[in-house]
Amino acid sequence: MQAEAFALAPVDAAELIRHAAALIFDVDGTLAETEELHRLAFNHAFARAGLDWQWDRSVYKDLLRVTGGKERMRAYHARLGIAPALSDADIAELHRIKTAHYAELIETGCCPLRPGVAELLAAAKARGQRLAIATTTSHGNIDALLSQALGTRWAADFDAIVAGDDVRHKKPAPDVYLEILARLKLDASDCVAIEDSANGLIAASRAGIPVLITRSMFFGDDDFTAARVVLDDLAGLG
Repeated sequence: MQAEAFALAPVDAAELIRHAAALIFDVDGTLAETEELHRLAFNHAFARAGLDWQWDRSVYKDLLRVTGGKERMRAYHARLGIAPALSDADIAELHRIKTAHYAELIETGCCPLRPGVAELLAAAKARGQRLAIATTTSHGNIDALLSQALGTRWAADFDAIVAGDDVRHKKPAPDVYLEILARLKLDASDCVAIEDSANGLIAASRAGIPVLITRSMFFGDDDFTAARVVLDDLAGLG
């Protein structure tokens, strides 16, 4: 019980954040509740390709255990037991259509940053803390979201941005976080990772980085026992 109480204490969150040399953010579910838009974009791509696949929220929540959009589609196809497997070219084309539609949805302004995110980014920058992004999603998806939310020059505020295709293994492997640490030239203990999922928690923990969890729509019931702090959102941490 003591460990759980510590993990849920918001006062520890503010102290943890302010003492870090760098804050490393996940994107989907952490900066914004994007996963529902990703789900809609996947279904759009399937319809465009003439596939009778339809991912409802329950199916998609289960598939989110597989990190990476292309990997997710391969895993779903494998579960169906239909031969032959989709080719790399087929997967790439589905992913291209999906990514383009996701960007169109984001551009409508329907997906703001989660509570406290913009304030925390601004406060961290004012304090001289370094900012980074470690995510499984693509650079295109990151840019679509943050150009809309923070303006087209958003990337200038981040010292390092590592996406899923930049490393060999995606979360829950620690690769994105290890690459971030290498680029920042910081020790893991000098950073805080801000995540929303068990896969993200495992990835950052394997890299030795303390983790603050902000619960999200699809991952709210994940096991966050190993997190330093667990919060419903980032409000008040600026």
